Amino acid sequence: MTKMKKLFVVLLVASFVFGVVHLAFAEDSQKINLNTATTEELIKLDRVGPAAADRIIQYREDNGPFQAPEDIMKVKGIGKKTFEANRDRITID
Repeated sequence: MTKMKKLFVVLLVASFVFGVVHLAFAEDSQKINLNTATTEELIKLDRVGPAAADRIIQYREDNGPFQAPEDIMKVKGIGKKTFEANRDRITID
């Protein structure tokens, strides 16, 4: 293989790897809206499983939209540690 072909292959592989890594970080950095998120979206949060996600949805159905991100702590089983772990990833807008 010539040097030019080797360089091309290396650049192609590097571009692919960078693209995959970029997409993974982009997905993790997206804000999750507590007032509109589905169970599937909510379980992307740290320390939130399917049961907790369902309780978040039930809470907003019973009490109306969340008024502040901190209101997630009003949901049974969601405490300060869960809120702090997700503070930068949740929104109400």
